[in-house]
Amino acid sequence: MPDSDPSPARLHAPPTGLRRAELVGMVAGLMTLNAMAIDIMLPALSEIAATTGLSAEGGDNRQQLIIFAYVLGFGAPQLIWGPVTDRFGRRAPLFIGLVGYIAMSLLCVFMHDFWGLLAARFLQGVFASGARTVGSAVVRDIFAGRAMASFMSLVMTIFMIVPIIAPALGQLILTFAPWEAIFVWLAIWGALMFAWTWFRLPETLPPQARMPIDLASVSRAYLAVVRTPVSLGYMAASGFIFGAMFAFIASSEQVFRQVFNKGDSFALWFAVIAGMLAVANFTNSRLVEKIGMRRISHTALIVFTAISAGLALFSAFAGENFVLFMPLFAVAFGCFGMMGANFSALALEPLGRIAGTASAAYGFASTLLSSLLGLAIGASFNGTTAPLMAGFALLGAVSLVIVLITEKGRLFSRH
Repeated sequence: MPDSDPSPARLHAPPTGLRRAELVGMVAGLMTLNAMAIDIMLPALSEIAATTGLSAEGGDNRQQLIIFAYVLGFGAPQLIWGPVTDRFGRRAPLFIGLVGYIAMSLLCVFMHDFWGLLAARFLQGVFASGARTVGSAVVRDIFAGRAMASFMSLVMTIFMIVPIIAPALGQLILTFAPWEAIFVWLAIWGALMFAWTWFRLPETLPPQARMPIDLASVSRAYLAVVRTPVSLGYMAASGFIFGAMFAFIASSEQVFRQVFNKGDSFALWFAVIAGMLAVANFTNSRLVEKIGMRRISHTALIVFTAISAGLALFSAFAGENFVLFMPLFAVAFGCFGMMGANFSALALEPLGRIAGTASAAYGFASTLLSSLLGLAIGASFNGTTAPLMAGFALLGAVSLVIVLITEKGRLFSRH
């Protein structure tokens, strides 16, 4: 399968009236709904857990459920959003998702029971998944192959500003207001994205290209995804490798606070790691059309797995060393920037005719599998980085095996 879509009907420029730079910012903004709902929570996890009735006994790891409840809600509903966007177009489902996201953010403000808050967070994730599905489908409506990977890398470069500043923003909010104000901010951000897309985002799926939504048609569309080896393989590989990202995000506060005693400067160190990821995404956007998605992503996957295994062994046998851990882990985390957009483009490339359904299947498979694996690895935190890094290395190895099977034993190829 070549790295570009040969279809002459496929656009390679934004719709009329919408500049490329604005489209990059808009898609990034839609994706930040998800990142903001996760990363801005990190400094407040302990306070939220304590004030919503979570007992101190065993509470350190259970506070991660505030993250994972949202992520789990974000995963499966994409299977519904996808066919809906292919049937009714991109705009209407987007606005339903944004309104629901705003409403659930405000509901979280009033949820002072831990399990009630988890339920509201789950629903918040359900509606956020609609915005994510539409954003990916819009990009696939316009771009394909390496052009899509390049565009999505630019999106991810802008998007990564959120993980850089979100923990610091959350800490700033906590300085002047209780944790409930964080959810008020999420509602405001959702409202801003609603206004921007309402007035500026045109419909990118014409009526003649829309698919019926009956059970038989939906089943055929999802079967097409499963029966496309490249799509299925890279969906599965993404699901495994990004489990490591979710595991670190959920346990990052504990790692910096408990392992390295860097709790007061947590936002700074988290920003450094997120900054490395942003740099990697931007670098990928500059290189991918020349070098190719496979060469870059396969190299990044091998580097990630090797560094993770090395850090796990060092932690287990030599103890913790922040001076060694921080730069190596930042490089490993940056590898996600060389895999994410490329894996996504490779998976969606053969499925342009059902971009909404394909995007939903990719989002479901990668997010749900990643969240479950991340939950398991995050729960293994024992006051050291050893189990986390061992889990990262294992996920990297499994993902590499899946890629090898998908590519029939050939890595780094241009096609």
